[in-house]
Amino acid sequence: MTIDSAGAWIVVSGVVVALLVLDFVVAARRPHAVGMREATAWTVFYIGVAIVFGLVLWWVAGAGLATEYFAGWMVEKSLSVDNLFVFVIIMARFSVPPEYQQKVLLFGIATALAMRTVLIVIGAAAISLFSFTFVVFGLLLIWTAVQLVRHRDEDPDIDRNPLVRRAGKIFPMTDDMRGGRLLVRENGKRMATPLFVVFLAIGSTDLLFALDSIPAVFGVTRHPLVVFAANAFALLGLRALYFLIEGLLERLVYLSIGLAVILGFIGLKLILAFLHQDVSESFPEVPTPVSLGVIFVVLLVTVLVSLRRVREHPEERAHAGTLHRGHRRQAQPRDGQREQGGETQEPGQRDGAEERSDGSRAGEGRPGHGRRPAG
Repeated sequence: MTIDSAGAWIVVSGVVVALLVLDFVVAARRPHAVGMREATAWTVFYIGVAIVFGLVLWWVAGAGLATEYFAGWMVEKSLSVDNLFVFVIIMARFSVPPEYQQKVLLFGIATALAMRTVLIVIGAAAISLFSFTFVVFGLLLIWTAVQLVRHRDEDPDIDRNPLVRRAGKIFPMTDDMRGGRLLVRENGKRMATPLFVVFLAIGSTDLLFALDSIPAVFGVTRHPLVVFAANAFALLGLRALYFLIEGLLERLVYLSIGLAVILGFIGLKLILAFLHQDVSESFPEVPTPVSLGVIFVVLLVTVLVSLRRVREHPEERAHAGTLHRGHRRQAQPRDGQREQGGETQEPGQRDGAEERSDGSRAGEGRPGHGRRPAG
């Protein structure tokens, strides 16, 4: 059974689906706020699963393919941390109670897996037909890297997300949550709850991130199954990782720069691969072990330098950054909060009323359930 055979796809897909079902069963059995101990246990479990898969791949297909998988998995894992930044903003913007955050994250992960599988198939087909696809992917990653650096001190404006804005026009919105329900019927009318809008926001965010993460993994391996496995095992641990490092995210002040270096490096690697293969062998190729080492060192330096910077300047906080001019806002202190008259007030919020995406107002403010870590 070869690595890209139908049998290999069935086995890997079966493992991924089984793990996803396990996640849904655990989350649906008893909706609750995830504590640090539980989040740590699940994070260790999914990292262990990803490592075991890599070791099995090493045994079945050799060290070269396993090294490509580990490099791709590390790229996806690092990019997923940037996803978590946006997830935190979305959860806070719509005041999602802790007991429903697992449900939101799981549906987001399932949606992301489906969308990324489609993009992987399309990307693999494009690469097999047109080697110039490597240049397109490489330029896309370099452009993304530049945008991350340019907008590193900004956060995405969730209210200007096209899907979020359209949802408010199609469905009338309830003022608050209705348990874990997405749609409800009140007074004979179908209405969307804020949780429904959260699903749309997270789903569209996953798609946006997939547009650069898939080319990034193709930059370290050309095997579609390895790309799929790296994506899947990185995403499966996202639910637990969210609750584990949410309090640390705002301390990673140089994360955007670190990710930009990684994406720029992989983009250059893709362009060199095309030049070496189709123009002249005199152009160098970057070996996969070198890629793995660069990714690891950049991530390590990013974390260490970020923590040192925050220790020296406790008032500094990291921001998610954004790639689209039309969907960003300048980050404010404490992730968009501003001080007025000695009290903390949200943008678009006046006298306890928060303006919804459909123009209605609700008196529900940010819950004091401690989702925002103290400085």
